[in-house]
Amino acid sequence: MPEPRLAAIAHTLKNRLNPLTQRVSFAVAGAILAGTTAIAGVATMTLASPTSHAPGQEAQPETGSLTYGLDISNYEPLYDWNASDAQFGIIKATEGTSFRDASFARHWLQLGKKGIVRGAYHYGHPGNDPIAEAEHFLSVVNAQPAEPGDLLVLDLETTDGRSVAEVNAWAKAWLSYVKAKTGTTPMFYSGWNFADTYGKGLAEYPLWVAHYSKPKGAVTPPADWKSWTIHQYSESPIDQNVSALTADQLRGLGRRAA
Repeated sequence: MPEPRLAAIAHTLKNRLNPLTQRVSFAVAGAILAGTTAIAGVATMTLASPTSHAPGQEAQPETGSLTYGLDISNYEPLYDWNASDAQFGIIKATEGTSFRDASFARHWLQLGKKGIVRGAYHYGHPGNDPIAEAEHFLSVVNAQPAEPGDLLVLDLETTDGRSVAEVNAWAKAWLSYVKAKTGTTPMFYSGWNFADTYGKGLAEYPLWVAHYSKPKGAVTPPADWKSWTIHQYSESPIDQNVSALTADQLRGLGRRAA
């Protein structure tokens, strides 16, 4: 938040005026500050509750309205979802054309028993055929019990040496294939810079974006997206996320039927 104007004036006076002048100036400034407390309070309230935002950017929700969640992979095979306060969990299912996360089934069943929103993600490699990777992902996910509201996600963070156009076309092919096969619009996950470079034309797919240098929920959408759905704001001690949607709204992005 910008430094208040009066505080900035006081700071300038402190640095530029001699001690005698400073004492006189601060006495005057104190009187001014005392007489403008109410005005400053109104200004603070206005800044805390913006009513407009920059073109192409959605106003972000207040922190208190965010939905907290985690994402897990084989790096946390024994994570206890029953002891977690997460309201949604997204877990790695597959990578490439053959890798299956050994902890996927366990996490999937635990999330199902707990009853919170759950999702499965595939880590993509543009060096492979996108349809083969999509088929691999669906074969693993479909082998597990399904529930309405299950989320499907493409995690794309690498180029495998492919060009921007090739990576972008690969992502579109994977996403459109999964959507056609399941009737569910999958989510797109990536880091902010990667999504901004390679994600143009993908705005129809809900965005899950990683940006660790931004406070939770304070990220702006990259590329063509007008809003974000999930913000991964930390990877310590595990990947932590917040969603701009409620748990029920997140379920609305998932599968329609088991």
